[in-house]
Amino acid sequence: MNPLQQAFEYNAGDYDRWFDDHPHIYSAQLSMLRDAVPTDGLGLEIGVGSGRFAAPLGISIGIDPSLALSARARARGVETVIGVGEHLPFRDNTCDAILMMTVICFLDDPFPVFQEAYRLLKPSGTLVLGFIERDGAIARKYQNDDVKGRFLRSVTYYSIDDVTTFYRDAGFPEVSIAERVRGFSVIVGKKQ
Repeated sequence: MNPLQQAFEYNAGDYDRWFDDHPHIYSAQLSMLRDAVPTDGLGLEIGVGSGRFAAPLGISIGIDPSLALSARARARGVETVIGVGEHLPFRDNTCDAILMMTVICFLDDPFPVFQEAYRLLKPSGTLVLGFIERDGAIARKYQNDDVKGRFLRSVTYYSIDDVTTFYRDAGFPEVSIAERVRGFSVIVGKKQ
């Protein structure tokens, strides 16, 4: 288990409690996603974590490598699968919507996860990505935060252009910025 995986396994409670301790930030991010995530059909969250976003958004299935966080997601009513976004154990064209919330910064190479998401989406399916932008105010703040910093000090942040390129290279013909606030962005891609 690498140091980041250990941080999530052994500090799952601290990670999840951060949202309770920062309700305005959590509410704002949830609101941004609520406007972008479709509510019809089968939804999946890649990197579901503790289910903080999947559950209130009506996403019924999540995948995450952390046993401790997945247990919290299950307690919130999200069916979880232990795994990684690079190798999604689902059939082609099965999901109507996929969410990745603050996930790409933890990936060694995000592109294979975008390819897998594209494979899983039905025609006209939607991939919604919430992420912390490189050089944004939020990235600078979280790196020095006692709790968030434990998880975000050594990650890779991406720009809007980087993320748009991941979408386009994976095959998404329609990509748009749904919302952008202080270095936190929500981008939506539609599969044809």
